[in-house]
Amino acid sequence: MSLPTESVWDYPRPPRVELTDELVLVTQGGELVARSTRALRVLETSHPPTYYVPASDFVEGALRPCGGASWCEWKGRAAYHDIVGGGVAAAEAAWSYPDPVDDYAILRDHVAVYPGRVDECRVAGERVRPQAGGFYGGWVTGRVTGPFKGEPGTQGW
Repeated sequence: MSLPTESVWDYPRPPRVELTDELVLVTQGGELVARSTRALRVLETSHPPTYYVPASDFVEGALRPCGGASWCEWKGRAAYHDIVGGGVAAAEAAWSYPDPVDDYAILRDHVAVYPGRVDECRVAGERVRPQAGGFYGGWVTGRVTGPFKGEPGTQGW
């Protein structure tokens, strides 16, 4: 049974966070580095969902803290991580909120992955396409429709 299609233009701003029991897989260096049925989906207007996997659902040693930080107007300060699998490191392929603002405290101890920086991400059996734009970490599947922020012509959104 397939899930109903969602338009990213129906997602709220500020973003909503929801638990999903869909199977989420992350592969790097030819190895499965994360497997979860306890991920969170962050849904924000004009963006495909971003999946946050519990840090405990990554294999030991797959997450390596690295330099860099950014700021989200909704969630607070983000820290970045390399993802290591099969002896191959994907630089700054993930981020987390070690101390998110109160409204997004549920994101603590969860890690989001840029699907375009690792070998592969899958959700509910479907291979994910990365959200365009490099900075954004949305997971594009057949379930969501756009247009999406990050695509050509969306710079001013």
